[in-house]
Amino acid sequence: MKLQRHARGENISPEQFEAIAVRVSMVSIIGNTVLSLLKMLAGILAHSGAMISDAVHSASDVFSSVIVIIGVKISAKDSDKEHPYGHERFECVAAILLAGILLVTALFIGHTALEHITGGSSKSLAIPGLSALLAAILSIVVKEAMYWYTRFYAKWLDSGALMADAWHHRSDALSSVGALIGIAGARMGYPVLDPIASLVICAFILKAACDVFRDAIRKMVDHACDDKMERALLCCAAAQSGVMGVDEIHTRIFGNKIYADIEIQADSQITLAESHAIARQVHNAIEAQFPKVKHILVSVNPVPAEAENTRERHPAQIKMPLQ
Repeated sequence: MKLQRHARGENISPEQFEAIAVRVSMVSIIGNTVLSLLKMLAGILAHSGAMISDAVHSASDVFSSVIVIIGVKISAKDSDKEHPYGHERFECVAAILLAGILLVTALFIGHTALEHITGGSSKSLAIPGLSALLAAILSIVVKEAMYWYTRFYAKWLDSGALMADAWHHRSDALSSVGALIGIAGARMGYPVLDPIASLVICAFILKAACDVFRDAIRKMVDHACDDKMERALLCCAAAQSGVMGVDEIHTRIFGNKIYADIEIQADSQITLAESHAIARQVHNAIEAQFPKVKHILVSVNPVPAEAENTRERHPAQIKMPLQ
Protein backbone atom coordinates (compact mmCIF):
# COMPACT_ATOMS: atom_id res chain seq x y z
CA MET A 1 0.00 0.00 0.00
CA LYS A 2 1.60 3.25 -1.16
CA LEU A 3 1.64 6.25 1.11
CA GLN A 4 0.45 9.57 -0.24
CA ARG A 5 2.60 12.61 0.52
CA HIS A 6 0.62 14.12 3.39
CA ALA A 7 1.78 15.30 6.79
CA ARG A 8 -0.73 12.85 8.18
CA GLY A 9 -2.92 10.19 6.64
CA GLU A 10 -5.98 12.41 6.62
CA ASN A 11 -7.26 11.30 3.23
CA ILE A 12 -7.35 7.58 3.88
CA SER A 13 -10.56 5.66 4.48
CA PRO A 14 -11.40 3.89 7.77
CA GLU A 15 -10.74 0.57 6.01
CA GLN A 16 -7.24 1.73 4.99
CA PHE A 17 -6.63 3.04 8.52
CA GLU A 18 -7.52 -0.35 9.98
CA ALA A 19 -5.46 -2.26 7.41
CA ILE A 20 -2.33 -0.16 8.00
CA ALA A 21 -2.64 -0.26 11.80
CA VAL A 22 -3.16 -4.04 11.80
CA ARG A 23 -0.22 -4.52 9.43
CA VAL A 24 2.07 -2.47 11.69
CA SER A 25 0.89 -4.44 14.73
CA MET A 26 1.48 -7.77 12.97
CA VAL A 27 5.05 -6.69 12.20
CA SER A 28 5.44 -5.96 15.91
CA ILE A 29 4.00 -9.33 16.92
CA ILE A 30 6.27 -11.30 14.58
CA GLY A 31 9.36 -9.26 15.48
CA ASN A 32 8.76 -9.49 19.24
CA THR A 33 8.06 -13.22 19.11
CA VAL A 34 11.30 -13.99 17.27
CA LEU A 35 13.31 -11.55 19.39
CA SER A 36 11.97 -12.81 22.72
CA LEU A 37 12.80 -16.42 21.77
CA LEU A 38 16.35 -15.45 20.76
CA LYS A 39 16.90 -13.49 23.97
CA MET A 40 15.47 -16.25 26.11
CA LEU A 41 17.79 -18.78 24.47
CA ALA A 42 20.80 -16.46 24.87
CA GLY A 43 19.91 -15.78 28.51
CA ILE A 44 19.70 -19.48 29.35
CA LEU A 45 22.88 -20.45 27.50
CA ALA A 46 24.86 -17.50 28.88
CA HIS A 47 23.44 -17.79 32.44
CA SER A 48 22.18 -14.20 32.32
CA GLY A 49 19.21 -13.36 34.50
CA ALA A 50 19.09 -9.85 33.03
CA MET A 51 18.72 -11.21 29.51
CA ILE A 52 16.00 -13.66 30.58
CA SER A 53 14.07 -10.76 32.18
CA ASP A 54 14.55 -8.74 29.01
CA ALA A 55 13.15 -11.65 27.00
CA VAL A 56 10.04 -11.67 29.18
CA HIS A 57 9.71 -7.91 28.60
CA SER A 58 9.81 -8.47 24.82
CA ALA A 59 7.19 -11.19 25.12
CA SER A 60 4.88 -8.71 26.88
CA ASP A 61 5.04 -6.53 23.75
CA VAL A 62 3.24 -9.28 21.85
CA PHE A 63 0.30 -8.88 24.22
CA SER A 64 0.42 -5.11 23.74
CA SER A 65 0.24 -5.44 19.96
CA VAL A 66 -2.75 -7.76 20.27
CA ILE A 67 -4.51 -5.08 22.35
CA VAL A 68 -3.73 -2.53 19.61
CA ILE A 69 -5.26 -4.75 16.92
CA ILE A 70 -8.41 -5.30 18.98
CA GLY A 71 -8.72 -1.58 19.76
CA VAL A 72 -8.22 -0.52 16.14
CA LYS A 73 -10.69 -3.08 14.79
CA ILE A 74 -13.38 -2.02 17.26
CA SER A 75 -12.77 1.69 16.66
CA ALA A 76 -13.09 1.20 12.88
CA LYS A 77 -16.63 -0.22 13.18
CA ASP A 78 -19.45 1.82 11.69
CA SER A 79 -21.89 3.74 13.88
CA ASP A 80 -24.81 1.76 15.23
CA LYS A 81 -27.87 2.32 17.41
CA GLU A 82 -25.93 1.95 20.66
CA HIS A 83 -22.97 4.04 19.41
CA PRO A 84 -24.40 6.70 17.05
CA TYR A 85 -21.14 8.68 17.11
CA GLY A 86 -18.99 5.69 16.17
CA HIS A 87 -16.45 3.66 18.11
CA GLU A 88 -13.29 5.79 17.80
CA ARG A 89 -12.83 6.09 21.56
CA PHE A 90 -12.19 2.36 21.84
CA GLU A 91 -8.75 3.08 20.41
CA CYS A 92 -8.22 5.45 23.33
CA VAL A 93 -9.22 2.64 25.69
CA ALA A 94 -6.55 0.45 24.07
CA ALA A 95 -3.99 3.22 24.55
CA ILE A 96 -4.93 3.51 28.24
CA LEU A 97 -4.49 -0.25 28.68
CA LEU A 98 -1.05 -0.04 27.05
CA ALA A 99 -0.15 2.89 29.31
CA GLY A 100 -1.08 0.65 32.24
CA ILE A 101 1.18 -2.10 30.91
CA LEU A 102 4.03 0.41 30.58
CA LEU A 103 3.41 1.56 34.16
CA VAL A 104 3.46 -1.98 35.55
CA THR A 105 6.61 -2.75 33.55
CA ALA A 106 8.35 0.36 34.92
CA LEU A 107 7.35 -0.42 38.51
CA PHE A 108 8.54 -4.02 38.16
CA ILE A 109 11.92 -2.93 36.77
CA GLY A 110 12.31 -0.23 39.42
CA HIS A 111 11.32 -2.55 42.29
CA THR A 112 13.74 -5.26 41.13
CA ALA A 113 16.56 -2.71 40.76
CA LEU A 114 15.99 -1.32 44.28
CA GLU A 115 16.00 -4.83 45.71
CA HIS A 116 19.37 -5.52 44.07
CA ILE A 117 20.85 -2.24 45.28
CA THR A 118 19.58 -2.35 48.87
CA GLY A 119 19.92 -6.11 49.29
CA GLY A 120 23.33 -6.44 47.74
CA SER A 121 22.13 -9.34 45.61
CA SER A 122 23.88 -7.91 42.54
CA LYS A 123 27.22 -9.07 43.94
CA SER A 124 26.15 -12.69 43.76
CA LEU A 125 25.14 -12.61 40.10
CA ALA A 126 26.85 -15.09 37.84
CA ILE A 127 29.12 -13.62 35.19
CA PRO A 128 27.15 -13.83 31.94
CA GLY A 129 28.55 -15.19 28.69
CA LEU A 130 29.32 -13.30 25.50
CA SER A 131 26.14 -14.50 23.77
CA ALA A 132 24.03 -12.49 26.25
CA LEU A 133 26.02 -9.36 25.38
CA LEU A 134 25.47 -9.89 21.66
CA ALA A 135 21.77 -10.57 22.21
CA ALA A 136 21.42 -7.28 24.11
CA ILE A 137 23.04 -5.36 21.23
CA LEU A 138 20.75 -7.07 18.70
CA SER A 139 17.73 -6.26 20.85
CA ILE A 140 18.63 -2.57 21.07
CA VAL A 141 19.01 -2.25 17.29
CA VAL A 142 15.83 -4.20 16.45
CA LYS A 143 13.60 -2.59 19.09
CA GLU A 144 14.77 0.93 18.27
CA ALA A 145 14.02 0.26 14.59
CA MET A 146 10.57 -1.05 15.53
CA TYR A 147 10.00 2.07 17.65
CA TRP A 148 10.68 4.44 14.74
CA TYR A 149 8.68 2.28 12.32
CA THR A 150 5.63 2.19 14.59
CA ARG A 151 6.03 5.84 15.60
CA PHE A 152 6.00 6.94 11.94
CA TYR A 153 2.67 5.24 11.25
CA ALA A 154 1.25 6.32 14.63
CA LYS A 155 1.86 9.97 13.75
CA TRP A 156 0.75 9.50 10.15
CA LEU A 157 -2.53 7.90 11.25
CA ASP A 158 -2.85 10.01 14.42
CA SER A 159 -3.30 6.76 16.35
CA GLY A 160 -2.92 6.87 20.12
CA ALA A 161 -2.88 3.08 20.39
CA LEU A 162 -0.05 2.73 17.87
CA MET A 163 1.88 5.51 19.58
CA ALA A 164 1.52 3.67 22.88
CA ASP A 165 2.81 0.51 21.20
CA ALA A 166 5.74 2.49 19.77
CA TRP A 167 6.68 3.66 23.24
CA HIS A 168 6.47 0.08 24.43
CA HIS A 169 9.12 -0.76 21.81
CA ARG A 170 11.22 2.14 23.07
CA SER A 171 10.84 0.93 26.67
CA ASP A 172 12.06 -2.50 25.58
CA ALA A 173 15.04 -0.91 23.80
CA LEU A 174 15.87 1.00 26.98
CA SER A 175 15.49 -2.20 28.96
CA SER A 176 17.98 -3.84 26.61
CA VAL A 177 20.36 -0.92 27.13
CA GLY A 178 20.14 -1.59 30.84
CA ALA A 179 20.74 -5.29 30.24
CA LEU A 180 23.75 -4.45 28.05
CA ILE A 181 25.25 -2.18 30.71
CA GLY A 182 24.55 -4.72 33.42
CA ILE A 183 26.00 -7.64 31.45
CA ALA A 184 29.06 -5.62 30.39
CA GLY A 185 29.50 -4.36 33.95
CA ALA A 186 29.22 -7.86 35.38
CA ARG A 187 31.83 -9.13 32.92
CA MET A 188 34.12 -6.23 33.98
CA GLY A 189 33.55 -6.80 37.70
CA TYR A 190 30.91 -4.08 38.36
CA PRO A 191 27.56 -5.89 38.64
CA VAL A 192 25.95 -2.96 40.51
CA LEU A 193 25.72 -1.09 37.18
CA ASP A 194 22.81 -3.31 36.19
CA PRO A 195 20.31 -2.16 38.87
CA ILE A 196 21.47 1.48 38.62
CA ALA A 197 20.81 1.47 34.87
CA SER A 198 17.46 -0.18 35.51
CA LEU A 199 16.37 2.71 37.73
CA VAL A 200 17.13 5.18 34.93
CA ILE A 201 15.18 2.99 32.51
CA CYS A 202 12.28 2.93 34.99
CA ALA A 203 12.09 6.75 34.91
CA PHE A 204 12.02 6.80 31.08
CA ILE A 205 9.24 4.23 30.92
CA LEU A 206 7.19 6.04 33.58
CA LYS A 207 7.37 9.25 31.54
CA ALA A 208 6.29 7.39 28.40
CA ALA A 209 3.34 5.84 30.27
CA CYS A 210 2.23 9.27 31.53
CA ASP A 211 2.48 10.81 28.05
CA VAL A 212 0.45 8.00 26.46
CA PHE A 213 -2.17 8.13 29.22
CA ARG A 214 -2.50 11.93 29.02
CA ASP A 215 -2.93 11.88 25.23
CA ALA A 216 -5.58 9.13 25.44
CA ILE A 217 -7.54 10.97 28.13
CA ARG A 218 -7.37 14.20 26.11
CA LYS A 219 -8.97 12.41 23.16
CA MET A 220 -11.65 10.76 25.30
CA VAL A 221 -13.04 13.99 26.75
CA ASP A 222 -14.77 16.68 24.68
CA HIS A 223 -11.61 18.62 23.92
CA ALA A 224 -11.88 21.39 21.32
CA CYS A 225 -9.64 21.65 18.26
CA ASP A 226 -6.80 24.13 18.32
CA ASP A 227 -7.29 27.69 17.06
CA LYS A 228 -5.57 26.97 13.75
CA MET A 229 -8.01 24.20 12.86
CA GLU A 230 -11.06 26.20 13.95
CA ARG A 231 -9.88 29.19 11.91
CA ALA A 232 -9.44 26.96 8.86
CA LEU A 233 -12.97 25.58 9.27
CA LEU A 234 -14.39 29.08 9.62
CA CYS A 235 -12.59 30.34 6.51
CA CYS A 236 -13.78 27.34 4.51
CA ALA A 237 -17.39 28.04 5.51
CA ALA A 238 -17.09 31.78 4.81
CA ALA A 239 -15.75 31.09 1.32
CA GLN A 240 -18.90 29.28 0.19
CA SER A 241 -21.40 30.99 -2.10
CA GLY A 242 -24.36 32.51 -0.25
CA VAL A 243 -22.61 32.67 3.12
CA MET A 244 -22.67 36.28 4.36
CA GLY A 245 -20.92 35.66 7.66
CA VAL A 246 -19.99 33.12 10.29
CA ASP A 247 -21.31 33.67 13.81
CA GLU A 248 -19.99 30.80 15.88
CA ILE A 249 -18.30 27.40 15.83
CA HIS A 250 -17.93 24.64 18.40
CA THR A 251 -15.63 21.66 17.84
CA ARG A 252 -14.77 18.53 19.77
CA ILE A 253 -12.30 15.74 19.20
CA PHE A 254 -13.86 12.29 19.39
CA GLY A 255 -11.09 9.69 19.30
CA ASN A 256 -9.04 10.88 16.31
CA LYS A 257 -12.05 12.42 14.51
CA ILE A 258 -13.55 15.91 14.67
CA TYR A 259 -17.19 16.84 15.23
CA ALA A 260 -18.27 20.46 14.68
CA ASP A 261 -21.30 22.75 15.01
CA ILE A 262 -21.20 25.99 13.03
CA GLU A 263 -23.59 28.92 12.62
CA ILE A 264 -23.51 30.84 9.36
CA GLN A 265 -25.37 33.93 8.12
CA ALA A 266 -27.46 34.07 4.95
CA ASP A 267 -29.78 36.53 3.23
CA SER A 268 -33.03 36.75 5.23
CA GLN A 269 -35.05 37.14 2.01
CA ILE A 270 -34.16 33.76 0.47
CA THR A 271 -36.40 30.70 0.73
CA LEU A 272 -35.98 27.86 3.20
CA ALA A 273 -34.91 25.58 0.37
CA GLU A 274 -32.21 28.05 -0.68
CA SER A 275 -30.86 28.42 2.86
CA HIS A 276 -30.81 24.64 3.20
CA ALA A 277 -28.83 24.39 -0.04
CA ILE A 278 -26.27 26.88 1.31
CA ALA A 279 -25.95 24.90 4.55
CA ARG A 280 -25.52 21.68 2.57
CA GLN A 281 -22.82 23.32 0.45
CA VAL A 282 -20.93 24.38 3.59
CA HIS A 283 -21.34 20.89 5.06
CA ASN A 284 -20.01 19.14 1.96
CA ALA A 285 -17.14 21.60 1.44
CA ILE A 286 -15.84 21.18 4.98
CA GLU A 287 -16.08 17.39 4.99
CA ALA A 288 -14.34 17.27 1.58
CA GLN A 289 -11.53 19.64 2.57
CA PHE A 290 -11.04 18.22 6.08
CA PRO A 291 -11.37 14.40 6.02
CA LYS A 292 -10.81 14.24 9.80
CA VAL A 293 -14.16 16.01 10.25
CA LYS A 294 -16.52 13.08 10.60
CA HIS A 295 -19.66 15.15 11.12
CA ILE A 296 -20.59 18.84 11.03
CA LEU A 297 -23.93 20.45 11.87
CA VAL A 298 -24.57 23.72 10.01
CA SER A 299 -27.17 26.20 11.30
CA VAL A 300 -28.31 29.19 9.24
CA ASN A 301 -29.05 32.57 10.85
CA PRO A 302 -30.77 35.36 8.88
CA VAL A 303 -28.73 38.51 8.37
CA PRO A 304 -30.46 41.54 10.00
CA ALA A 305 -31.91 43.98 7.49
CA GLU A 306 -29.65 46.84 8.61
CA ALA A 307 -26.60 44.62 8.21
CA GLU A 308 -27.71 43.68 4.69
CA ASN A 309 -28.03 47.34 3.72
CA THR A 310 -24.55 48.26 4.95
CA ARG A 311 -22.80 45.11 3.78
CA GLU A 312 -24.55 44.69 0.45
CA ARG A 313 -22.64 41.92 -1.34
CA HIS A 314 -19.24 42.20 0.21
CA PRO A 315 -17.36 38.97 1.02
CA ALA A 316 -18.55 36.99 4.02
CA GLN A 317 -17.28 38.18 7.38
CA ILE A 318 -16.27 36.05 10.34
CA LYS A 319 -17.76 37.62 13.46
CA MET A 320 -16.38 35.14 15.98
CA PRO A 321 -12.86 36.17 17.09
CA LEU A 322 -10.30 33.49 17.82
CA GLN A 323 -7.77 34.16 20.55
